[in-house]
Amino acid sequence: MLNKVTPPPLPNTTDANSHGVESNYGMIDWFKKGLRNYATFSGRARRKEYWYFVLVQSILMIIAMILDSIVFGSEMGLFYAVVGLGLFLPSIAVAIRRLHDTSRSGWWFLISIVPLIGSIILVIFLASDTKPETNRWGLPAK
Repeated sequence: MLNKVTPPPLPNTTDANSHGVESNYGMIDWFKKGLRNYATFSGRARRKEYWYFVLVQSILMIIAMILDSIVFGSEMGLFYAVVGLGLFLPSIAVAIRRLHDTSRSGWWFLISIVPLIGSIILVIFLASDTKPETNRWGLPAK
């Protein structure tokens, strides 16, 4: 009689410490994850999720600017405006989740209002490593 071999269980993607699926993510997958959570201001976001989101967003903005210059000349920025407005809320949400991952309140995002120094401080916060302990926004993202 043959013994049936059962395959190992798939990783539970809802568990914050189980990143079997995320280890295979590429740049676009991280961007899509940021878009799926476009209005989620709670929780935590890994550095990969934030910086890949920013990279793809920048690439899309450059492509929109090129399309605007080809189609409209230098007068109108329709494509740029559409992409900018479409990614405005998701970019704020992923930045706030990234701040949560460094054990900071999302209100720290407003430090970017301070000219020059505020933006530098915010970039330092966003580039900081994940805090390994559980904080009020949940389990560590990685």
